[in-house]
Amino acid sequence: MTFQEMTYRRLGNSSLVVSSLGLGCMGMSEFYGPPDDPQSIATLHRAIDLGVTLIDTADMYGIGRNEELVGKAIAGRRNRVIVATKFGNVRSPEGAFLGVNGRPEYVQTACEASLRRLKIATIDLYYQHRVDSDVPIEETVGAMARLIEQGKVRYLGLSEAGPQTIRRAHAVYPITALQTEYSLWTRDPEDEILATCRELGIGFVAYSPLGRGILTGRFRKAADFPSGDFRQNHPRFSGDNFERNLQLVDRIEQVAREKKCKPSQVALAWVLAQGEDIVPIPGTKRVDRLEENLGALEISLSRADLTRIAGLFPRGAAAGLRYPEAAMRRVNQ
Repeated sequence: MTFQEMTYRRLGNSSLVVSSLGLGCMGMSEFYGPPDDPQSIATLHRAIDLGVTLIDTADMYGIGRNEELVGKAIAGRRNRVIVATKFGNVRSPEGAFLGVNGRPEYVQTACEASLRRLKIATIDLYYQHRVDSDVPIEETVGAMARLIEQGKVRYLGLSEAGPQTIRRAHAVYPITALQTEYSLWTRDPEDEILATCRELGIGFVAYSPLGRGILTGRFRKAADFPSGDFRQNHPRFSGDNFERNLQLVDRIEQVAREKKCKPSQVALAWVLAQGEDIVPIPGTKRVDRLEENLGALEISLSRADLTRIAGLFPRGAAAGLRYPEAAMRRVNQ
């Protein structure tokens, strides 16, 4: 794939245009096995060279280390990328989750800390990572809007916000993008969230579009996960749920064989086909996986293909919660 072959999408009604596939950086620093910074930087550089412009990080990933990694990787390439980061999930220096903070004073200090770690003057897209149920969304978004007035942020986003929260936030200041999990095995945005975004002209950024890797077909047993990988304790990767979900993956692999492509490419092409306003951000720290993912842009799914996939992998077919119970209480709020 060459730079000229990348395609681009506008996020909602905003003026922000990004590559049709972004790059999620979370796993470069935590959660999916041990980090490898040189490999991750090489992957970021290759992504940029191939025309990927949307680079997604957050202050909680690696407890700030992921933003530092991204900042190092984009040095000298700043004008070629859209940097998206997030605030709100608070962790201790040891990594313990301390809760969600959407207080206005925290919004200001979190943004300034992210700018320092990223070594940039302005964050292109700044998300509230999770909604703080103890702080009115109007107060949080008001503080985020002040960051735009200060020149520290260009566009605002929310992550895992529910329809009413999205509406209330958008009434305070235009929300450019909602980032929420969406893939063949996580379809709950189709209930109300996608419709709400489309009504309001908000772009949709789909994280974990490969079902945390299961839709690649590379994971068949618990031993396939690296040491310390958080999926080992994830409901959908545990016990009978895992076995049932592997049967769904088998069906996607059959489609991929017929298409002469990878199952990951079918899964990403499916997300891309759900609307021009949707931008998936598959994550990886390896160049070969990055290039494989970008190959999805060359996969065309016909109406018949989409109908068949819907029958093979129907909505709600995935077994188990998409997060452990405690984390589920913080999504779609």
